[in-house]
Amino acid sequence: MAVIRGADAVVRTLVGAGVRQVFSLSGNHIMPVYDAALDAGPAITHTRYEGAAVHMADAWARLTGEVGVALLTGGPGHANGVGALYTALASESPLVLLSGHAPLRELGRGSFQEMRQAEMAAPVVKASWTAQSAATLGEDIARAMRTAASGRPGPVHLSLPFDLLEAKVDASTVPGSEAFNVPALPLGEAAADATLELIAQAQRPLVLVGAVMSNGRASAVREQLAEAAAVPVLCMESPRGLGDPAQGALADVVARADLIVLLGKQPDFTLRFGQAPALAAACRIVVIDPDANALQRALNILGPQRIALAALADSVAAALCLIERSAGRPARAGGWMNEVAAAVRFRPPEWAALASGEAGPVHPVEVGRAVQGIIDSSPDAVFIADGGEIGQWAQACVNAPTRLINGQGGSIGSAVPFALAAKMARPGAPVIAMLGDGAFGFHLMEMDTAVRANLPVVIVVGNDACWNAEHQIQLRTYGRERAHSCELLPTRYDLAAAGLGAHGELVTKADDLPAALARAMNSGKPACVNVMIARLPAPTVAPAAGRPAGAAH
Repeated sequence: MAVIRGADAVVRTLVGAGVRQVFSLSGNHIMPVYDAALDAGPAITHTRYEGAAVHMADAWARLTGEVGVALLTGGPGHANGVGALYTALASESPLVLLSGHAPLRELGRGSFQEMRQAEMAAPVVKASWTAQSAATLGEDIARAMRTAASGRPGPVHLSLPFDLLEAKVDASTVPGSEAFNVPALPLGEAAADATLELIAQAQRPLVLVGAVMSNGRASAVREQLAEAAAVPVLCMESPRGLGDPAQGALADVVARADLIVLLGKQPDFTLRFGQAPALAAACRIVVIDPDANALQRALNILGPQRIALAALADSVAAALCLIERSAGRPARAGGWMNEVAAAVRFRPPEWAALASGEAGPVHPVEVGRAVQGIIDSSPDAVFIADGGEIGQWAQACVNAPTRLINGQGGSIGSAVPFALAAKMARPGAPVIAMLGDGAFGFHLMEMDTAVRANLPVVIVVGNDACWNAEHQIQLRTYGRERAHSCELLPTRYDLAAAGLGAHGELVTKADDLPAALARAMNSGKPACVNVMIARLPAPTVAPAAGRPAGAAH
């Protein structure tokens, strides 16, 4: 058998797993992997900050259905990327973070950038460990990819010590394709039939799913389940939970439901922990979850008297089983389905009259209207929304078949790297992102990545010269006289982007926005449309919706 380096085993394993793209920022400890990738692939996209590489792997996974892969150097490089793992974890996004690592033989002796990396990443991943043998590097990576994709998908971390990457190993240690098979955990037919019978008996049933069935992922399965079982199926992926402005009067229909099926959806803060009045005290609950610990936690939160059925099964596999077992069942009258659909579509009628002053600044709702015009003219468009107040306006005002948001973790700053990865995943589709000026500051330099990689995305920055989500908390909680330290400058982000080689547009009046967006879309370059917006709180679509604490950031 041929003898290869550990780094070659890493790369060949990734290629064998079908990995096409690796998102990375280089460093000493991973140079052997870069060298090996030159001969065998996969392609490496080089970012300007480690967190951006992890966010890009996250978005790639959500849009392609593949396991995303980020490759970072050890020590501070690894540390810089760890924070972005939480967004992926909360959004059920399967990715593997491969980090270089100090040599095993030097540990405990003060090696360069020596750090307990696996322990650092452990709280924000499904599994985290350091490879211990060059001969098992291939199996380590296969295990990491299986773990990321199985059950409730999520991120996994694996550290790769430098001496293992340089060591000689037998080429036969590279695993075959069977090493990446992820068997689904199915829902039993008896549990499926019992769930469908509970749905049939209920007057106002709902199925609530988690991010794994969000738009752009398994949303088609979600729609098929709703049609087959004649039950509203709603995806909850926002940190605003029942107050998600993209879901209209969601809180009202959830509070009126007499049966709720939690299909991979935890009764956490977004559901007010399942307590009345968010969920009716008499509402019966079915809990289906791929994680035994999460299933038990849900049962503990809700209490045994409210549980109609509990089962362990993968979310998508369970949905497919419910679809299959729905065949031949009598159809339900569509009144409740229509009522729920109308509630989710609801937006306050007074929004139609919202407008900016003639001289500006621009009202966020008008930014959303202009972006919706782009989406409507490009049905394959991918829409990205960040968090914060402008992110909530974006999610409330813009509807797109494929959408990526910051997710239940409630972080901000991921929109720019999300957009770049989206353009790589779907090169023929227009990609447009909306985010605030605070969020843009996290990854402004990734506009350089976009230019180098020729990724013509459109980044719409709502610029109110403020950390507005936190500013609004200060106003509500402490009063205007005690609001402080949230001011930013009305920076010309369009000029900053242009200085990096991108297209830049400054918009100060709503009437100028459609033309500016059109120029950005037609520029053939990455583009920043810097819109000076009014400093307004996030929208409250329905009075009953409220807002979960801590959802802003």
